[in-house]
Amino acid sequence: MPEQSTKTIVNVADIRDGVIVLANGSLRTVLDVSAVNFELRSPDEQAAILQGFQGILNSVDFPIEIVVNSRKLSLDTYIADVERIVGEQKNELLRIQASEYAKFIQELSTLSNIMTKQFYIVIPLYVLELSGSQGVFASIKNVFRTASSAAPQFDDQQFATYKNQLAQRAELLISGLISIGVRGRILGQEELRTLLTEWYNPKERTELQKTNL
Repeated sequence: MPEQSTKTIVNVADIRDGVIVLANGSLRTVLDVSAVNFELRSPDEQAAILQGFQGILNSVDFPIEIVVNSRKLSLDTYIADVERIVGEQKNELLRIQASEYAKFIQELSTLSNIMTKQFYIVIPLYVLELSGSQGVFASIKNVFRTASSAAPQFDDQQFATYKNQLAQRAELLISGLISIGVRGRILGQEELRTLLTEWYNPKERTELQKTNL
């Protein structure tokens, strides 16, 4: 089997001013979305959330993609920090308590896979008319170009128009999410780079690194 270039596998051609440009010429904005603990809500609250979410879906006239990124959470750094604090602790009672806490976290991480989840909404914009001289069928054909093709170049005015359309779609969704108690925000340039890098290079997430005892 011949070796494949990364460009033929990764469909992202560029990240421009907080907007993902795909190799087929379409654009994407990504929202980072908070979670809501649905199971802890009362039946009436659950029904209200479901109705609100249904209202959000009915209010948009464009497709969206909901992405759930689930990764195993590594607690090694956190445990190391706790053990370091234990060694520096002069109060004997606090030292014993911190030591027992470190053992508990170590056993917990060994016995179960602790997962962390992140939620995103991907908002697309399909640019069908990339050039005024193209016909309808030629324009549609551009949307289905393979990732190996060169991404189209947008001038500043075109890109500003497309970015504004994406921003309007994002604000519509963010307003709807607020109504069901969920926060959403547009990911910036560096956040998108980090997200895509982690997406194509999966690894355990390391969090809970700061400890206060």
